[in-house]
Amino acid sequence: METGTRTPAASCQDEHDPASLPPALALERILAAITPLTETENIGVRKALGRVLAENIISAINVPSAANSAMDGYALVGSDLPEVGTRDLKMVGTAYAGRPYTEPVDPGQCVRIMTGAVMPEGTDTVVIQESVRTQGDRITVGTGTAPGANVRAAGEDIARGETILHRGCTLTPADLGLIASLGQEQVMVTRRPRVAFFSTGDELRSLGENLEVGQVYDSNRYTLHGMLHRLGVEILDLGVIEDQLPALRRAFTKAAAKADVLITTGGVSVGEADYVKEVLEQTGSINFWKIAIKPGRPLAFGRIKDTWFFGLPGNPVSVMVTFYQFVQPALRHLMGASNMEQPLTLKVMCESRLKKRPGRVEYQRGILERDAQGQLVVRKTGMQGSGILSSMSQANCFIILPLESGNLEPGALVEVQPFFGLV
Repeated sequence: METGTRTPAASCQDEHDPASLPPALALERILAAITPLTETENIGVRKALGRVLAENIISAINVPSAANSAMDGYALVGSDLPEVGTRDLKMVGTAYAGRPYTEPVDPGQCVRIMTGAVMPEGTDTVVIQESVRTQGDRITVGTGTAPGANVRAAGEDIARGETILHRGCTLTPADLGLIASLGQEQVMVTRRPRVAFFSTGDELRSLGENLEVGQVYDSNRYTLHGMLHRLGVEILDLGVIEDQLPALRRAFTKAAAKADVLITTGGVSVGEADYVKEVLEQTGSINFWKIAIKPGRPLAFGRIKDTWFFGLPGNPVSVMVTFYQFVQPALRHLMGASNMEQPLTLKVMCESRLKKRPGRVEYQRGILERDAQGQLVVRKTGMQGSGILSSMSQANCFIILPLESGNLEPGALVEVQPFFGLV
């Protein structure tokens, strides 16, 4: 753990800073420090989308509950199928989904059956209607259908006693349907983390206020709100806090009393008015505060009593990069998510020249698309400054450039991280 002792700080413009953690190690330390929440709540299935399951789901029934037809056709006993030529059978009734044919079916007989209808007693095969000739109550079947064909067995989808979803699963639309297919109305999930956030900076103004020279509207709280909303956490927006030590201490104290996590933007660099790190040292503890990435090196991670703290940079792109690479996986871990695989990355050809100096992992913004030959390629969005928020709006992926790489010419293979599934 770092202490409050001050040492000469590298400029954010420096590419190499020995005090900066490699991104993979920083994330490892974050996940190792955070203990997942244990509190749970029981909610209706329709409200559970995106929530983290707090218990295994074990089926008390077979799905389907009985053998049923996979096709519209004729149910019969497989031994009546001809090995050569054709065979005539007598049709003795009809089975519908939800309205089964309840009499036994003997050899030489068949039942007209609809998709999803329960197989009548004595039958084990369905011949599709396109393969049958009918005349009155007689049908003629030929070869080409194997015994047991076109029948869904009882428990084929889910067997009684089977664990269908495991604790830690983040529930998808398919999962909700799966739970509903068991007749289960409620599901136990981990409670939502409470996340507080605020921006710092005397130059920031909220929407609806007039701007004076040197002032800007606070965009970070809106991107943060959107990113947090996507994760389904409880959100506490504390607004814009002035760059004054007493105001920051009050905001820290308020957040620590209410939230599981506090996120700030701005005030973690090395400027004279960057007080967030100082307040954190006074009120809590710092795990680390610099990461070898661009944009976004000044990122503070620590704790204030029982509240985890992320001090993100002030520049808008840096906020989004550091959130997606570090805060989002941390929040998913806090929620107890077990499916913590690394986001999908692809190796593709880059059509742009990329400027980079060794010393930091860079997350440049790119547009992933198909070229005239149908191959995936990527190009940068344009200027890559950390204050150019439009680069994130235009992009659909990050172009990830390794720590020691330098400039890349068009045609080079690069690693890209698509936004789909990430943002």
